Formats: sequence, C-alpha cells, structure tokens
Amino acid sequence: MKHITLIIICFLFSIMSLGQENNYTFSLQEAIDFALENNRAAKNAIRDVEIAEKEKWGATATGLPQINGNVDYQNWIKQQVSLLPGEIAGGAPGTFVPVTFGTKQSMNLGATLNQLLFDGSYLVGLQAAKVYLLISENSKTKTDLEVRKAVINAYGNVLLAEKSLDIVNNNISVLQKNLDETTKIYENGLEEEESVEQLQITLSSLKSYLNNNIRLKDLAYKMFNISLGLDLNTNTILTDDLETLTLQNISLDLLSTEENVENTIDYRIAANYMETTELQLKLEKSTFLPSLNAFVSAGYNGFSDKFTFTNTNQEWFGQAQFGVGLSVPIFSSGMRSAATQRAQINVEKAKEELTQTEQELRFQIANAKSDYQFAIEEYTNKKENLDLAERIESKNETKFFEGIATSFDLRQAQTQLYTAQQEYLQAMFNVIAKKAELETILNTVNY
Repeated sequence: MKHITLIIICFLFSIMSLGQENNYTFSLQEAIDFALENNRAAKNAIRDVEIAEKEKWGATATGLPQINGNVDYQNWIKQQVSLLPGEIAGGAPGTFVPVTFGTKQSMNLGATLNQLLFDGSYLVGLQAAKVYLLISENSKTKTDLEVRKAVINAYGNVLLAEKSLDIVNNNISVLQKNLDETTKIYENGLEEEESVEQLQITLSSLKSYLNNNIRLKDLAYKMFNISLGLDLNTNTILTDDLETLTLQNISLDLLSTEENVENTIDYRIAANYMETTELQLKLEKSTFLPSLNAFVSAGYNGFSDKFTFTNTNQEWFGQAQFGVGLSVPIFSSGMRSAATQRAQINVEKAKEELTQTEQELRFQIANAKSDYQFAIEEYTNKKENLDLAERIESKNETKFFEGIATSFDLRQAQTQLYTAQQEYLQAMFNVIAKKAELETILNTVNY
C-alpha cells in the first residue's frame, strides 16, 4: 500500500512539474527579448541576413580563381574509316585503301584554371552585394522594431483585458449587493418596483459585458502568444501592471527628440533602394568596357585498343596550355545606350521617391508626437474624470438608499462610472501604445 501511495505521489509531482515547464512568465522587457529570438518573422529576418552574407561571398568568389576538372572516356564501337591513295600501299593508281587511325579507346584527364583579370560588371557586382547585405540588415532592424511594437501592443491588450475583467466583476458584485438591498426594501413596500427593474437592467448589461470581456481576454492571450512565436494555446503569465507600465512610459523628453529623419529605418531602406538604382546605372555603363580573362589547362591522354587505363603500365601523354581572352564591345545597335538611359531615369525616380519618403517621415514623426502627447493628456484627464465619476456614483448611491435620488439618477451615475472606468483603462493603454509607435518611427529603441 505504501508503494502504491508513493507511486501516485511521484506521478502527481511529475504532472505538476510538467505543467510548470509549460508555463511562461514574462515582464514586458522579457517578452520583447523572447520575441526577438522566437518570433517567426524575426527568425526569418535573421535568415535573410545570412542569405545576403552568402550572396556577398558568392559575388566575391566569381572573381577568384576557378578550377574545374574533367575526365573523358571514348570508345569507338565502330571506328571511322579513312581512304588513302592505293599507290601508297603499292596498289594501282586510282585505287584507295581503307584505313583506321588511332586506337578504339581513349581517356583524357585534365584540369582548367580560369581567372577573371578585369570585368567592370564584377566590380559593380561586389558593390551590389554589399548593398544587398545592408538592405537585409536594415530590413531585419525594421522587422525587430515591428515585432517589438506588436509585443508591446499585445502585452498591453492582455493587461487591459485583465484589468477590465477585474473592474467589471467588482461592479457586478457591488451592483448585485445594491439590487439585493433594493429588492428587500421593495418587498417591504418602501420602494417602487421600477427601482428594482432599473438595477436589473444595469446588472444584465454588466453580465453581458463580462461575458464579452472573458472572450476578449482569451483572444488577447492568443494574440500575445502569436507575437512571441509561441503556440496559440500556451499558458503565459504577465508580471507587469498596467498602471505601472503607463507611468514608466510617460516620457516628455521623447517629445523633444530631434527629428533626425536620416536615422529612421524607413529612410535608410529608401536610401538603399536609391543606391541599387545607382549601381544598376554603373552596371549598364560597365557593359561598354572590355573584359579580360586568362586560363591555364593541363592534362593527360591515354590510348588503347582495350580498357587498360587502370593498369600501372598504361602510357600517358601530357599536355598543357595557357591563354588570355579579351572581349571588346564594339556595336550593339543602341541596345547598351538604351539600357543606360533607362537606368539613369530610374535613378532620377529613386531620388524623387527618397525626397517623398523624407517628407512623409517628417509628417509621421510630427503626427506620432502629437498622438503621444494627446495620449498623455488624455490619461491625466481620464484619471481625473474617473475620480469625479466615482464620487458622483457614491453620492447618488447614498442618496438613493436615503430616498433622495431616483433609481434613474443612480443608473445614470453608474453608467457614467462604468464609461469612465473603461476610458481610463483605454487611456493607459494608449500611452503605452503611442509611445511604442513613436519609438518605432524614430528608431530610438535600445535593445
């Protein structure tokens, strides 16, 4: 019996341990750090940088020595016949003697080294590979910024749902108590039925709102898990508090940050695009230049009427050669000129797009600062409004039970309080979200 009890205890302990291993606990910063390593978009951004690094090396390697080996084996099933004048073999003039030359089988072993000496397109290709790597790195930075913003919003939504649920549950508890007291007063003939009905209407609305909040909380957790790269139904626990996070995210210094557009990631990406068009122009111009290549090849030839090439006594004949090739473009019927002009037009377009991007970013920064400042102001305003709504509701509740205020007055005060509570919660979330938006645009995040 003792053994069975011990086994059960061990089994339960293992289940509890397994459950704990499946739990994830995060502060906001821990959630951001986790997402930057595990979010699927962030992981693919890392892979894109790795691909760009390989592309850069691939572009570099095309100008380095290239060595290729070859093994060729030939077997004449029926050898080719040539005709020689008959008098060579002592025959009559005008006759021919059929002869075959060479052996039935032959094998060639060789190697060739090719080296690019000069090619304008290769030099441009090296520059393009560096720009491609820079584009991938900037894209990764943008992805990280977007992942960070998504995690902050998802984290804030969970806290908002949790806090909202707590408030609604508390409101239901208080209202249920009021309803019970009012019902008793009504049953004693000291209150009108309408007062009970008014409270029932309010309670019914709160319960409906509660059910919706429960669903929203579940969805908020799922969205949070997705933003972190976790399974949808992973059990996650958040340790930060909504009020605390709000106060931590009120930074008036951020509003006075210099609008350094060149530091924004969107401007860098637009500048990268312009670089690519300029490199394309260089590439088209390089087609007017000659290219120079050199090669060295060497090998051995073996001949035999039978397959004796693996024998140690097989005779091999060596050969080697060196060569240089110069290719000079002379005439293309205007094709190269048209391609160069097209590339020049694309450069001009890219310059206009870069200027447009700069102007749009300046507007986005100004707009994001305005939204963030408004969020801070709204937070202060909604906090004051909540204090006022709580006092008004409390006074009306007292008046109602003293018979001074009507049930309609109480319901109106309660509705005003519930609205103020939700507006206050939303104002706290907006401070956090708008700060993340501004930081993302300004690229002022330090990981």
